[in-house]
Amino acid sequence: MRVISGSAKGRRLKSLPGSSTRPITDRVKGALFDILGSSIVGARVLDLFAGTGSVGIEALSRGAAEAVFVEKDPRVIRVLRENLQQTGLADRARVVRADVFAFLRSNLVESFDFIYIAPPQYRGWWRRTLELLDARPEWLAAAGTVVVQIHPREFEEIPLRSLELADRRDYGSTHLLFYRHLGLDPQGFGK
Repeated sequence: MRVISGSAKGRRLKSLPGSSTRPITDRVKGALFDILGSSIVGARVLDLFAGTGSVGIEALSRGAAEAVFVEKDPRVIRVLRENLQQTGLADRARVVRADVFAFLRSNLVESFDFIYIAPPQYRGWWRRTLELLDARPEWLAAAGTVVVQIHPREFEEIPLRSLELADRRDYGSTHLLFYRHLGLDPQGFGK
């Protein structure tokens, strides 16, 4: 795992052995940020189930103003903090040790331009997280995007009131789903 573009380009990121985290491949991460384009510059990013921070760190490296990483495993958080230090991006990052579901139900709602969801596979947590965001749409900025990373077999249509599926992309065993506020003009997606 490495940072593929921006101020920290080429820096290697530490990971944890085992299957407790689901890192995104460089190929998929590159495709994701090609889709998001220059809209990441100056953005506020929320990285849920952050793991070792690959996506949020990539966003910071490419010019995001701030990234908030939510992760509950203290061993993983230790590696995440090390990755932020070694990339020189810790000053624009905030690491929150919390359960994602409790965090999203809290009264401390903030607005983010991009929300990234990559939970452990096959537990239905992506759906539960998306439903919490749908119930509290103020977490997502007006023209914001929620990106969900799952295995294609996990996908199912979800009835939502505030968000809608704007795009979906397949990269082998990785499925990226892009949700936006209901009724938002999809013409500007990924610009």
